[in-house]
Amino acid sequence: MQPGGKSPFFVTFIAASTAVAGLLFGYDVAVVNGALDYVRHDPHFLLSDVATEFLTAILFVGCAFGSILFGWFSDRFGRRPALFAAGILFCVAAFGAAAAPHITELMIARFFAGMALGATLLVAPLYISEIAPASRRGFLVTLNQLLIVFGTLVGMIVSFEIARNIPGSWRLMFFLGGLPAIALTIATTWIPESPRWLLQQGKRDRAEAVLRRIASEAEVQTTIEEITRAIREESGSYRELLSKAVRKPMVIAVTLAIIQQITGFNAVLYYGNIIFKEQTGATAMQSFGMNVVVGATNFLFTIVGLLLIDKLGRRPLLLIALGGMATSFIAFAICLNTPVGHTIYVLVPVLCLVASFAFGLGTGVWVCMSELFPNRIRGRALSISNMALWISVTILTATFLSLTRMFSAAGVFMGYAAICILSFIYIYFQLPETKNRTLEEIEASWTKAKA
Repeated sequence: MQPGGKSPFFVTFIAASTAVAGLLFGYDVAVVNGALDYVRHDPHFLLSDVATEFLTAILFVGCAFGSILFGWFSDRFGRRPALFAAGILFCVAAFGAAAAPHITELMIARFFAGMALGATLLVAPLYISEIAPASRRGFLVTLNQLLIVFGTLVGMIVSFEIARNIPGSWRLMFFLGGLPAIALTIATTWIPESPRWLLQQGKRDRAEAVLRRIASEAEVQTTIEEITRAIREESGSYRELLSKAVRKPMVIAVTLAIIQQITGFNAVLYYGNIIFKEQTGATAMQSFGMNVVVGATNFLFTIVGLLLIDKLGRRPLLLIALGGMATSFIAFAICLNTPVGHTIYVLVPVLCLVASFAFGLGTGVWVCMSELFPNRIRGRALSISNMALWISVTILTATFLSLTRMFSAAGVFMGYAAICILSFIYIYFQLPETKNRTLEEIEASWTKAKA
């Protein structure tokens, strides 16, 4: 490492430390999948389908509140304090869930866990994008997404091992979720504050000191000037989101956020263990093992998507993904009508579904939403889009089990296939390609379209 910490390894270390927040979310997703069936049959709980759905969905209600509260908190007190507070909050929530004596306490703990996760998913990518040099920003920001899917894989492996060695120990699954939260909290003691936030607060000397640790002396003043200019441009208001020039990208971004959730992938991700047990006749251990394979496929094809998105483009990747998901859901529904015990027949379309989502909607939607808006209103527009996303996933997780009772699992998956087809048509006709176009060119295209 060069003097002053200017080695690229230093900024990578900072970004990787912060991206532990993604690991936290991914692990929690997997733990819910593994623990949910144990919780609903625990003699102290004995949850109905509706109560199970509410226990799952309340996490995302917390995520919505957390993104709002910590968005303000990070702007007021800084990115580091926000990440530190979120890490502490999740530790308390994880240990509280593990010790919850009744369903009320468990749901309260899951709500606060959601607040912490909503905070980290908002603040961590924001911090990384602000601390990373422009030449490496794309790679470093994707570390957070990679650690989300890696955390999902780790969580599924941990749940599998616990189920195999200590059956029914759902409390231990939740308890171990506090470990990555502790790691995130510790990491905030050595990462520097965002230079962009420091400049927004008028702390130029401190901002320059941070930049000297991550950039060469020649780049410091240039970077300071670029950040200052960008801050001046961020004068847009929420009212501007309703203007004619921004209305179409706003509608597209919100629709993409909704599509990512209501196409049904997260029903498999959150309720996979229950689906495999109740719909295919798999044993408890087979269900956990299948979840591990799902997690590995999700991780692998997320990497594939990150490698392809700048080569194929955003629209082709999303269209291929939706076509693959629709086909997989139809095959999934057909396989559910095969004789009980033929779990391998069900696993194949599930893995195709996971692969399609991971390399398309899992990565492409976030990239598209970040590119559609001019810089001055991007933060506000993304906050609205994220809110639509949290509302959508809440509705999905709060209705899945009830819908399967009303229409059968096969009927629900055919419904998801229909939504994927409609989403394919919408993206084909409405979403412009943004590959190899600057943000200024994209903004000019909306203005030209309204002229």
